[in-house]
Amino acid sequence: MSTGTSPTPPRTDTSRAQPARVYDWLLGGKDNYPVDEAVGRKLPAEAKDAARQNRAFMHRAAAWLADQGVDQFLDVGTGIPTEPNLHQIVQRAVPAARIVYVDNDPIVLRHAEALLVSSPEGTTDYLQADVREPGEILRRAREVLDFSRPVALSLIALLHFLPDDLDPRGIVRELVDALPPGSHLVLSHAASDLHSDLARQVTEEYARAGIRLGFRTRDEVARFFDGLDLVDPGLVTAPEWFRTEPAPPAEDSGIYAAVARVR
Repeated sequence: MSTGTSPTPPRTDTSRAQPARVYDWLLGGKDNYPVDEAVGRKLPAEAKDAARQNRAFMHRAAAWLADQGVDQFLDVGTGIPTEPNLHQIVQRAVPAARIVYVDNDPIVLRHAEALLVSSPEGTTDYLQADVREPGEILRRAREVLDFSRPVALSLIALLHFLPDDLDPRGIVRELVDALPPGSHLVLSHAASDLHSDLARQVTEEYARAGIRLGFRTRDEVARFFDGLDLVDPGLVTAPEWFRTEPAPPAEDSGIYAAVARVR
């Protein structure tokens, strides 16, 4: 079962690079424009590794949560569809799962049909909304998700696009505070303290394209999980996070990742 999307997609601005489209280019996708590719090509080679590591972490975390019986997911900062999408992973284990995708990039809305191909028993929906308006996201997500039961909140490679002046911790706290006990926060975040020279280069290249970044240290990322119970192996680099499946290949990374349970 799928639900509808906004009938009139906002106009896509092809004159400026957009994070979702640059990310698509880094993953080898085709749903980007020359302005996005230009940014991607100026980034260090490790940026492609980071995009791949983020995606693989999301796959492992979503599969593990579904295996634990979690059947509701709120994915904020979805990005352009790249198979397998979150709902495909989750509904393999829990066909009746409900997934709500959220993004503010018009090009994601244009591809939302790919996100709405749910299993017959389950539900997927897409919201055109901005993470800086968590109250609006929660209001609309409640039309699909039952917030009296556990929900997995997914914030993959999103929060480093919110510098501190945009109050990312307050945004996360508002979203998490709406989740009932037994819910989970799934989060990945670019590090400022693992490879500082590369982090500086990435930040500068995005800034030239008019995109502000706020990479953070491990301690700063850990604060997003205040009051939550980290799931083993805790806050680690993205390739180091795994549960029951075989361990991913060991590799260097500039991405922190963790899953935590709401008390």
